[in-house]
Amino acid sequence: MRDVAIVGVGMSKFGEEWNRGFREIVIDAGKKALNDAKIKGEEIDGMFVGTMAAGSLIGQEHVGALIADFMGLTPIASTRVEAACASGGVAFRQGYMAIASGLHDCVVVGGAEKMTDVSTASVSDALGGAGDQEWELFMGATFPALYAFMAKRHMHEYGTTEEQMASVAVKNHYNAARNPCAQYQNEITIETVMKSKVVASPLKVFDCSPITDGAAAVVLMPLEKAKKYTEKPIKIIASAQASDVIALHSRRSLTELAATKIAAKKAFAQAKLTPKDIDVCEVHDCFTIAEIMAIEDLGFFKKGEGGKASAEGKTRLDGEIPINTSGGLKGCGHPVGATGIKQIVEIAWQLRGEANQRQVKDARIGMTHNVGGSGATCAIHILEKGF
Repeated sequence: MRDVAIVGVGMSKFGEEWNRGFREIVIDAGKKALNDAKIKGEEIDGMFVGTMAAGSLIGQEHVGALIADFMGLTPIASTRVEAACASGGVAFRQGYMAIASGLHDCVVVGGAEKMTDVSTASVSDALGGAGDQEWELFMGATFPALYAFMAKRHMHEYGTTEEQMASVAVKNHYNAARNPCAQYQNEITIETVMKSKVVASPLKVFDCSPITDGAAAVVLMPLEKAKKYTEKPIKIIASAQASDVIALHSRRSLTELAATKIAAKKAFAQAKLTPKDIDVCEVHDCFTIAEIMAIEDLGFFKKGEGGKASAEGKTRLDGEIPINTSGGLKGCGHPVGATGIKQIVEIAWQLRGEANQRQVKDARIGMTHNVGGSGATCAIHILEKGF
């Protein structure tokens, strides 16, 4: 196994991209990553692209070939990866393994989704396929409802409050307001969240991530080769993935994601680190309760203490463990296939010291946590400054 490094990163502006199509936002992110890496197309010998629902949302399948075509990268091997909302994270893992194994020497990994060209109902139906379509979506249980079940149970078992969940949204909007790529660059208050419309009690509009268009991309190489292209290579020191039963009714617990706990255990073992060694982390906050459960399942706080820790500011930029410095899915946006790669881009910026107003001081080791559906897939990566 070879050591693998990130040599280039890029992402499009996240938001409602009415004037650009799927291929335009992908090319935007891809060009930025290639320019950042200072490489030419002929040096790339493989590509992996995470996208969840292009067929349902824009009527386009065969996305791997489409992107290779319009980025001028044919005839390289270009593969689409689908793992629901974890498509980006799993695509990154495929790229990492391709370099580590020696199969490829230069790989582009991208993630993209164009979600705003169809109705909200159509988006909900497409996303519902990330759960158990027959036993959940067909019965009317969309993802806000599924995460509302988790929130209610977490509140019942641990005394978590709606105000504590709201504090997650407030913190993430604060970070997003300092991220020029974010969909929502505005700060909010606890009152804003609490007075917003109920979507699925106790979750309100401001507890939920938005519908978003966006793309992100990274360039991977063997570490020894990376140093020829950049003075700031980011080393991948752990890559782990785990799965769980897809439907909530089969879960052992509604207050934890088993796939997160298992993938985290594998990642920490691979990196020979503990949660206390992580300086900054991007977690999958599709809903505010999801961030609270994530910071518990990853080991940053004991089970049941995530809500209190969030309300006390322990996850802010200057807190004990800065979480979602990009603004997370909640503030930066959630173009589902792109989210896992956006997380990697943000951590790379943090470790390079290039996050500007949201920079975490002396960040050396970062982590990403990307979840598919209500927790049936989880991909976790740990990154380290390679300079």
